[in-house]
Amino acid sequence: MRILILGAGAVGGYYGARLIQVGADVTFLVRPEKQRLLKKNGLVIETSDGTLKLNPATVTKDSLNGDVDLVVLTPKSYDFAEAIEVVKVIQGKPFLLPFLNGIDHLHQMDRLFGKERVMAGAAYVSTTLTADGSVQQLRDDPSFLFGARHESQKNIAANLHKLCSTSAFESILSLQIEQALWDKWAVLATLAGMTTLMRASMGRITDCRFGIEATTTMYDECCGVAQKSGYPISVDVKDRALSILLEKGSKLTASMLRDLDLNQKTEYEHILGSMVDYAKSVGAPCTSLILSYTQMDIRDQGRNLKKSE
Repeated sequence: MRILILGAGAVGGYYGARLIQVGADVTFLVRPEKQRLLKKNGLVIETSDGTLKLNPATVTKDSLNGDVDLVVLTPKSYDFAEAIEVVKVIQGKPFLLPFLNGIDHLHQMDRLFGKERVMAGAAYVSTTLTADGSVQQLRDDPSFLFGARHESQKNIAANLHKLCSTSAFESILSLQIEQALWDKWAVLATLAGMTTLMRASMGRITDCRFGIEATTTMYDECCGVAQKSGYPISVDVKDRALSILLEKGSKLTASMLRDLDLNQKTEYEHILGSMVDYAKSVGAPCTSLILSYTQMDIRDQGRNLKKSE
């Protein structure tokens, strides 16, 4: 199986490196400056078990050649449009496996490429890029959730699962992948909404007098949106989600808060804004979500004003 991964950032770089480590045929499609950096320093993955350094195959948009079987997309939501333009020039009709939060990207890709080519996945990995471009793994429990959305995708999904099963991350082949995406989105929107609104870790939030109530209210809103959108979240999934969100003393924060603190672009529109849009379209309560979205919108406007000064 020939795999092309768009980007070699914190998510794509990590999973790609781990697949190369077990013999997978992986090439990274990157920008020219990233290609030069990878040729100079290699792809470096820093984990609690040590450092992995690889010299992966890379191409740029202008040097694409040959067919591939699977294209994996791992961009931030604000780079999604650019990633789609790249996919349009890839030869043949490879299957497409996007790892983005939310659900809107699937509908956009279905319209452009046909649902029969568009699989779905969710990345459960905590990584970040260091100043020198290395990928630093922050937690030791990564997993790779994906699945077929069309009968034509079942064989490649099974082959990918077999390949990933020998890697350093857990491979989960979901038979209900769109439900799984809603399950994750509800947790992520709550985590991002609460930690950015309060500018604190979940442990600090839930240690406050009304912190648990505030968190459960926002999560209930997200679950209500999923329910009215046709993707009811099961009791077991809810219980697991709340056990993570409400864990006493937890240092858990959303990557959105880290980006916010660094005055960088965030995915607030894709994670919070889209959830509010869905809530409005199906008539689900979303007061807490609107508060979180609004404060992020204000801060994003302020970030843009500073850039223009």
